[in-house]
Amino acid sequence: MRFRNTRAYADSQGRFSQYRSRIFIAAVVLIAAFSVATARLIIWPAQGMPARVSAIVMLAGPENRLPVALQLAREHRAPILVVSRGWMGYGGPCPQMTPGVKLVCFDPNPGDTRGEAEFAGRLANRYGWRSVVLVTARGQDTRARILLRRCFSGSIYVVTTPLPWYDMPDQIAYQWAALAKALLLHRAC
Repeated sequence: MRFRNTRAYADSQGRFSQYRSRIFIAAVVLIAAFSVATARLIIWPAQGMPARVSAIVMLAGPENRLPVALQLAREHRAPILVVSRGWMGYGGPCPQMTPGVKLVCFDPNPGDTRGEAEFAGRLANRYGWRSVVLVTARGQDTRARILLRRCFSGSIYVVTTPLPWYDMPDQIAYQWAALAKALLLHRAC
């Protein structure tokens, strides 16, 4: 009798060990997938733009995006520069006008990326834009594209500003939560 119990015990230990190994492998795969998605969507998103677009749209948020947007305007990459003075980030007065470039400053309502996308979409429809370049931080890139795509059918390009390494942990957490909100809660323009 004792031999059977020992054998049953050994079998259950073997099954438990296999179960633990499978859980460990699944956890490693999930962590790797999350890391790759974070790198692609938040840390190093695809960016770039053609020589000219219909409009430059600077979104509000962390990091100084205004110099990048103004440089694109000075290079006459678009006939219009749209600057969000949203509650987070820039929030300052309209910058100096660039000769030959129309300047539009606005306060989004709601005061977030969704409000900025809705406003940009309305302008795009009004003026018949075919393409825009968003000036934003890397972490906001993917979410901004998704939200603007719901309000604008033209081509969307993104130019990002760098984010200091010490802001990365907070931004990764914030951007994943904001991306989930954009995907699950705010589905319309």
